[in-house]
Amino acid sequence: MGLDSWDEIRTAFQVARVGTVSGAAEVLGVHHATVIRHVDSLEEKLHTKLFQRHPRGYTPTEAGQQLLSVGQATEDQFSQLAARIAGAGEEVSGELIVTSITPASVLVLPAMHKLLLDYPELRLRYLTDLRVFRLEYGEAHVAIRAGNRPTEPDNVVQSLGRMQNTLYASHSYVERYGIPRSKEDMSKHRFVSTDNRDSRAPFFRWISENVPDENVVFRANEHEAQVDAIKQGLGMGFLTVPMGRSDPTLEEVVKPYDSWDSNIWLVTHVDLHRTPKVQAAVKAIREQALKSEGLISD
Repeated sequence: MGLDSWDEIRTAFQVARVGTVSGAAEVLGVHHATVIRHVDSLEEKLHTKLFQRHPRGYTPTEAGQQLLSVGQATEDQFSQLAARIAGAGEEVSGELIVTSITPASVLVLPAMHKLLLDYPELRLRYLTDLRVFRLEYGEAHVAIRAGNRPTEPDNVVQSLGRMQNTLYASHSYVERYGIPRSKEDMSKHRFVSTDNRDSRAPFFRWISENVPDENVVFRANEHEAQVDAIKQGLGMGFLTVPMGRSDPTLEEVVKPYDSWDSNIWLVTHVDLHRTPKVQAAVKAIREQALKSEGLISD
């Protein structure tokens, strides 16, 4: 028998349990003719009688008693499984997957630290791959994204504000090349940038539009490599204000311009948004966002 027999087995189990066709039909919410048809079909497939029919109802045969025993055990197991699943959904424990743009780590990691302290049974996976993880496919529970507002129809999108970005340089770079005195002067300096010439980040667009290509002396696709290059003095480069100001080895070259700000979004999937685990993560990230230097609330 295949999966198409499960309805018939469930029907026969209820007949064996309550002893009448009408009683089973009421439990299952179907017509009594459907109950009779299911039982007859199952007996035909099994090549055995499951019930003795009589005016008072249906009495299980030996085969019917076996069905009743297995059916009761199966029903109990499903009930226990449902209870465990429901209970797990109410707990803040197990695996929590957060995906984020790397520059937002200064915002996300303090929030996750507090979350792990509050919920010791939680296990965190933090993914900062360049690709966009698909919440609808279960690749992550919570996402931090930058740029235009995400438009996937089944996602819940909340603004965390605008992240300030500006140019930073190492002390060794400043000692050798000085600090630009104006926007025009900046085009004469050496720069670190992304290897993605089509990047939509406003500060990388500014470099493309205002800095001669020969002045961009180092390009990398990974954010960590760009940060290391800036620290090593290869050139000036853009960092988030929280990251730049927290590093004593770096100097802020100019004050942040509004046109360099990045919109930051907190994204969850509608099916998981209200679960306690996701809500705990959302609450922690939003609270940290309110305290973060360089993140401006809309």
